[in-house]
Amino acid sequence: MICSMTGFARNELTKEWGTVVWEIRSVNQRYLETLFRLPEQFRGLEPTLRERFRQKLQRGKVECTLRFSFNEASASGVTVNEALATQIIEAARWVKANGADGAVNPVDILRWPGVTSAEETDMDEIQTAMLGSFDRALEDFIKARASEGQNMANLIQQRMDGILVEVDKVKAQMPEVLAWQKERLINKFKEAKIELEDGRVEQEMVLLAQKSDVAEELDRLQSHVNETQKILKKGGAIGRRLDFMMQEFNREANTLGSKSINADITQSAVELKVLIEQMREQIQNIE
Repeated sequence: MICSMTGFARNELTKEWGTVVWEIRSVNQRYLETLFRLPEQFRGLEPTLRERFRQKLQRGKVECTLRFSFNEASASGVTVNEALATQIIEAARWVKANGADGAVNPVDILRWPGVTSAEETDMDEIQTAMLGSFDRALEDFIKARASEGQNMANLIQQRMDGILVEVDKVKAQMPEVLAWQKERLINKFKEAKIELEDGRVEQEMVLLAQKSDVAEELDRLQSHVNETQKILKKGGAIGRRLDFMMQEFNREANTLGSKSINADITQSAVELKVLIEQMREQIQNIE
């Protein structure tokens, strides 16, 4: 699987205790960098989140945001210890019956330690649900990056097909170019009124052919296309390897242009450089 370094995903979870919203977005980066924006009470989740990113991603600047809204209406109600409250009321009545003044105040009874209690929200349960929502957001995020990565791979393959077309075009032109160059050389000798010695034209043509021989460059371009296709097929974190291949493509295209003795070959060399640059731009975003 080929993944882009750019992507976005969002996951929302609503429970009786509140709402959780995760957002994950990323852009290209030479290495993996994770940035978190979490509410203060959930800062403790950061190491766990960072490790989950590290297990799934290789490169990219990733920004992870958590928004949490607590549902106040869902807070646990007050529980009354009826047995204790009854004992306190009976004790208060006994005190009053034995000469004490005043009435029994219900609020004072409720304030008595142990009479009432409010159940605390289970934060472990909330954090477990939060992490489940994060995992779903991360899964969607990876799918989005993979989808974008496949689109990039298709574009790169199209450019490589274009490179092979230019390679075949130059190969087909070489016999005609050498014949044209031989005729041009003979005409120059005649214009200079230089008598041609036996084998002189052939010697000059050998030297010229050596200088203008681009067979090696064309073979290497074809070999680089094959290697790049293997890398794309293998998948994974291949961005750096592809970037190196673009350097090799550029080297051969530059050499082809420098050896060119024909306008058509020069045009092919220029077209190759355009195709290579278009591939390089796509590869900058591949993980």
